[in-house]
Amino acid sequence: MPTQRLQQDVSVRWNSTQYMMLSLLQQKRPLSVYAADHDLPCMPSANQWALMEKAVVVLSPFEELTRAVSAATASAADVIPAITVLKRHLSREESTDAGIKTMKRTLLEAVTERFDYAETEPIYSVATLVDPRYKDRFFTSPDHQELAKEALIREVEIMERKRKAGSEVSAEEPPRKSPRRGGVGCAAANSSFVSLYDEILEGNVVESRPVSTSAVVTQVEAYLAEQTIPRSENPLHYWRAHATQRPALADTAMKFLCAPCTSVDSERLFSAVSNVLDEKRNRLTADKVQVLVFIKKNLHYTLKKSVQ
Repeated sequence: MPTQRLQQDVSVRWNSTQYMMLSLLQQKRPLSVYAADHDLPCMPSANQWALMEKAVVVLSPFEELTRAVSAATASAADVIPAITVLKRHLSREESTDAGIKTMKRTLLEAVTERFDYAETEPIYSVATLVDPRYKDRFFTSPDHQELAKEALIREVEIMERKRKAGSEVSAEEPPRKSPRRGGVGCAAANSSFVSLYDEILEGNVVESRPVSTSAVVTQVEAYLAEQTIPRSENPLHYWRAHATQRPALADTAMKFLCAPCTSVDSERLFSAVSNVLDEKRNRLTADKVQVLVFIKKNLHYTLKKSVQ
């Protein structure tokens, strides 16, 4: 049997508080036996153990969403839905909330204070709109939703003018990235917050929209009025299939959906350099290191294409 160690709470490590409580709960019986045998002066009471179990349940979605948005496949479109799901989770009253109501309220206030700006940032709001898994269903404020639509319409109009002028979008925008697979939408089926995504989508039924005379606005409104696709599907596959039908909107989607939602993957890339350049391989040139790191990071995309 492998040795299991208790984990400590580290202020600079994400979710370490939950990991600490989980390790305590997993070792509850051995700890109680050891405390009884050695007459330890202080051990959690039955009420404290129960509160710890409730706190772990409350913190579980934070840990799951942290892993999801930190994945290499997550995009900027995953930010607003994740925040909305967290708010829904924390604001929901349960019969088992006795003792942790203040905790949930404090967490909800902290999430709102830290991330309320996301719905007004075009990089997040427009990315959410052009993701066919989410569209406009996860905005908590009608005003923010309208601002996001206006920003999307402006972006599509810019793309439309470029297309009409015959300019190459690829000369001004970053190269199209390989489709991001997974993301928050591909969380495990038994995830504690997956049902909240479905609940929010079902609760925001699209009402009939007014007919507009603008071709761009009509294109955007028609797209938003359609049903969302399953969260397990790849949004870029959707736009590849609809690029002919809505070319300017598809170009806008390609522009925003290639943006990652966190810097975690970039930090992983810096860490990968230390595996390429170390004490035993300290005479590699900068160009050689750059090529090796690039191959390490992108080789699996090439292998997937060759297999397909």
